[in-house]
Amino acid sequence: MGGAVTDAVWIFAVVLVLIVLAAAVLASRRYLLERSGGTVECGLRSPAGSGSWRLGVLSYQPDSLSWHGALGVLLRPEYVFHRRALSVVARRPAEPAESVTLGADRIVVEVAAKPAPDDSAPVPGEHVELAMSEQALTGFLAWLEASPPGSHLGELSLVSGSGRDSLPSATSVLGETPSPRGSSLN
Repeated sequence: MGGAVTDAVWIFAVVLVLIVLAAAVLASRRYLLERSGGTVECGLRSPAGSGSWRLGVLSYQPDSLSWHGALGVLLRPEYVFHRRALSVVARRPAEPAESVTLGADRIVVEVAAKPAPDDSAPVPGEHVELAMSEQALTGFLAWLEASPPGSHLGELSLVSGSGRDSLPSATSVLGETPSPRGSSLN
């Protein structure tokens, strides 16, 4: 009888150690994701309107959003949304049944996400739903509307008279002629 109790104690200890290790791995992963800044808690449902909600972390990058599942162990994102391929379709408060999973005071945003043709990063289907707090939604909409200066210039391909790709000059973009050096603005 004493041997059975000892075995049960060892099994309990091993299970307890495994649970603590799993929690430490998840906490370390979350710390590594958040240390670069620009992360918010975000639920994801793909495709929009069907399926179950998955909880995770949305990480802002210069030209893309990376979504990491909450219970994953890899640092690689499960979904990548490119800024230029995103558009907000609709927004609504979370329904009471959704609030049980997502938490109170969440806003659900339906987003149209188009995959980038030259990228092999995982991108969800055409429409997805993101659930986040009001503050996170404000940041998301600001990030979506803003982009760093010149971030899209690599996408421009204009043909000049010589037949090579070039960027337009300030004169052709602004429709103005530059003033000569030394002239005053009087």
